[in-house]
Amino acid sequence: MKPLACAVIGTGYLGKFHAEKYAALDDCELVAVVDSNPAAARLVAEKNRTIPLSDYRELLGKVDAVSIVVPTRLHFSVARDFLASGAHVLVEKPITVTVEEADELIDLARRKQRCLMVGHLERFNAALLGLDLINEKPLFIESHRLAPFNPRANDVSVVLDLMIHDIDIILDIVDSAVERIDAKGVTVLTSDTDIANARLTFRNGCVANVTASRASLKVERKMRMFMPNRYVSVDFQNRILAQYRKGDREMFPGVPEITSEESVYENGDALLEEIKHFAACIREGREPLVSGSAGRRALATATEITRLLKSA
Repeated sequence: MKPLACAVIGTGYLGKFHAEKYAALDDCELVAVVDSNPAAARLVAEKNRTIPLSDYRELLGKVDAVSIVVPTRLHFSVARDFLASGAHVLVEKPITVTVEEADELIDLARRKQRCLMVGHLERFNAALLGLDLINEKPLFIESHRLAPFNPRANDVSVVLDLMIHDIDIILDIVDSAVERIDAKGVTVLTSDTDIANARLTFRNGCVANVTASRASLKVERKMRMFMPNRYVSVDFQNRILAQYRKGDREMFPGVPEITSEESVYENGDALLEEIKHFAACIREGREPLVSGSAGRRALATATEITRLLKSA
């Protein structure tokens, strides 16, 4: 099996990890890394034994697949150029700045019959993958994604930086149209929203309360789901899946007991699994777990939340 010729566009904090994963895979060949900062590209290239470039256009038509890990404002133009040249694209979240740009990429990928995948990394968290929701959907969801301030992500609001992870997961789990959104937010450390809360009401009756903060003193990434017969807690940070169900016995007359079950998953490599999945989808011609359409859906909801925050 001939390795896929792959490249990473953007060698910043996350891009350097993308390069490492491609270099570690037998069915992928990391042919180049690209960054507008030649020194940054050279450093990552030397570590992964590949070629550094400063202009991604040198690779158009010469690679099978790329990871695009550049600032969000550049996602559309870089992804469009590679899709148009016939490459498969894994673009970091959010997929683009606007929904219209996302629609154009989705249409281009369809016409070119290329794989367009969005890097919502939490979908590959072992604790979430261990959750079975086939026979029972949540009635209420509550999520908290809290983090200390990180200057590398200040080009977007906390909604597009952190909350969009949970928005994507919730939209996938509930699988119903959003009928109403209420949102509140505050600025703390930047001129944009640093703490936000959104309440999503779905057509099927489910309600999700989503909170994100990049002005916290602790790190917390948890989601709680309440269903008719169980309560589920997903701790993304520590990879713990806890489930609580009604038991057969009673703890009080007429009140069923509550049984608990906890699964702790090993510290896996979600990014490696994501890129392996991307490569497998290319080879097998199947839709990725986080398709362009899924990325577009999360962006549309996050964009509406952002609009509500700005108009409040």
